[in-house]
Amino acid sequence: MSAAGKPPAPSAAAPPDWIARWQRIARRIRVPLGFVTAALYLFELWRRAPQPVAIAASLVLVLPGLWLRGYAAGYVKKNRELTMTGPYAHTRNPLYLGSMLMAAGFAAALESWLLAVVLAAGFALIYIPVIASEERFLRTTFADYSDYCRGVPRLIPRLTPARIAGAMAGGSPGAPAAGFSLDRYLKHREYNAAIGAALLYLSLLFLRPALTVILHGAR
Repeated sequence: MSAAGKPPAPSAAAPPDWIARWQRIARRIRVPLGFVTAALYLFELWRRAPQPVAIAASLVLVLPGLWLRGYAAGYVKKNRELTMTGPYAHTRNPLYLGSMLMAAGFAAALESWLLAVVLAAGFALIYIPVIASEERFLRTTFADYSDYCRGVPRLIPRLTPARIAGAMAGGSPGAPAAGFSLDRYLKHREYNAAIGAALLYLSLLFLRPALTVILHGAR
């Protein structure tokens, strides 16, 4: 009871923090941003024919991005264990880093600074709140996550793998170190990234000529 003899008024609900607010915004703009990016990709593809040299050079970014995503997918056990081995001993977010490399590669293939800027803005708007939310969950779920963060960068990878105490399968001392699992790769359906990349390269090589033939044939 309060000093006046009345029960205290219920306190107002705490306002949502920046992560929650940003996540709501990110969810709302994710689909429209995807359509904008796709439209811009088609516009840039139609505006200027991709150069074979640029397409070949883009593989320097796209192939490592694909490899990194696939390699990470074969290690991670989402929400069940804190993965600290394989690519996760170099960077805490190898899947996102792989996606960024692939996006940069396709922007380079089109030689489009405009597409690169839109993709960079999209990644910042979408992935910053996602990473922040995931880190909050991991910090409250796994006791050794703080030690892991001190040894492994958030995104830009370290050259040598970090040696984190407890970096074992299941986090239990004496357990064998976790390795790449093809079953996990398939379970996470990471092959979809390779399929998507192949379709994008096919569009770079053949979509513009095909549309030109169709439009000229319609006249």
